[in-house]
Amino acid sequence: MNRHSIVKGKLICVALNDSEQLSAMQQEFSEAPYKAPPTQPVLYFKPHNTWNTQAATIDWPSTGGPLYVGASLAVVVATKCTRVSAEQALEYVAGFSILHDFSLQEKSYYRPDIKGKCLDGTAPLGAKVTPIDQVSDLSALSVITEVNGELASEFPLSQMQRSVPELISSISYIMTLEPGDVIAVGFKGERILLNKGDKVCSAIAGVTELSNQVAG
Repeated sequence: MNRHSIVKGKLICVALNDSEQLSAMQQEFSEAPYKAPPTQPVLYFKPHNTWNTQAATIDWPSTGGPLYVGASLAVVVATKCTRVSAEQALEYVAGFSILHDFSLQEKSYYRPDIKGKCLDGTAPLGAKVTPIDQVSDLSALSVITEVNGELASEFPLSQMQRSVPELISSISYIMTLEPGDVIAVGFKGERILLNKGDKVCSAIAGVTELSNQVAG
């Protein structure tokens, strides 16, 4: 397993940031155990043991699977960031990469899924950071994922429930963000079911790309 040179501190992922997924789950959120939709970003961490790199092979879960993947724009923090406004948030960003989150199936968002999210080597990050001044309009971007050369998912960032500046601001009120922290800002609600040996390639046109192989 390779530790990534880009990530210096925390790797934070945002769940339930697909507005279509949230809309489809409104009835579920009205029932137990939720009893109400989330009012703040739903966060989870990918700890050090999960960090991985471009072209890394992803081990099949010892549980026997199934294994799913989602892809997200990854925001790399440049400077210490505490309690900032959404209007100021992008001033604290170094640039952007892309993240794959390989995990077990997400069956509930009520409790953090430690077992499903913390498998070794399941958070590969792109090999480079595209500086923020080279990206003019985040809302115009889409995260495209192919499996074995076939289109499997397309997630326009305009479909995110909370924008990148809004997320940075909200998270900075929960915890101090440090240089080298990375935030995966949102995944398409419907994750991609994988098979052994699958090749997963994701890209954000003009910004970054990432490829990984599932062990056969």
